[in-house]
Amino acid sequence: MAPNSESRQGRSEVPEVVISRLPQYVRILNRLLEDGIQVVSSQQLGEKLQVTPAQIRKDLSYFGRFGKQGRGYSVHDLLERLRQILGINSPWNVAVVGVGRLGRAILSYPGFNPDGFHLVAAFDLNNSIVGDTVGGLVVRGMDELDRVIDQEEISIAIVAVPVDFTQNVVDQLVACGVRAILNYAPITPQVREGIRIRNIDPVLSLQSMTYYINDD
Repeated sequence: MAPNSESRQGRSEVPEVVISRLPQYVRILNRLLEDGIQVVSSQQLGEKLQVTPAQIRKDLSYFGRFGKQGRGYSVHDLLERLRQILGINSPWNVAVVGVGRLGRAILSYPGFNPDGFHLVAAFDLNNSIVGDTVGGLVVRGMDELDRVIDQEEISIAIVAVPVDFTQNVVDQLVACGVRAILNYAPITPQVREGIRIRNIDPVLSLQSMTYYINDD
């Protein structure tokens, strides 16, 4: 059953932790579909995500009604609806800024395209790198940022530059119209309201895990 659009809450009312789980649902549903499974229950989804069936139902209730009580969810229909909610039912063009070791690894990673994220441009601050080809893309200078972002209709960027340059690069990206940024530098850049930024710092993640295994 399609969700009732009138019951869907505004984006700002959906807890961020719920949004962070939706891509996990999509990944699991994709695997179920590949295995030929057509219907899945909240119990089965909960087991795979290690959350309760009640949590599954609560998460989905933010976006309307799905499935029928006692009959589970259509894997195909739920997958398509979640892809629509997340905005990944159509491709997104992505730029990478910073083509050092991390940036090169990102550009060479093949997993973006199958999920609808197309790396279409690479930039670097170092003129000695500009002109190199990495992951099939020619590295451009920052002076081309505005033109290329407009030309390629880029609204997402991945930032992998040294910490001292991060805020300035983020400011330039926002000024050029980028609306979402994945930041790998160990700093939390400041952005204006309406810009989504996600900071990824493996060291912080490791430090939070050692709390649970520290016996002192």
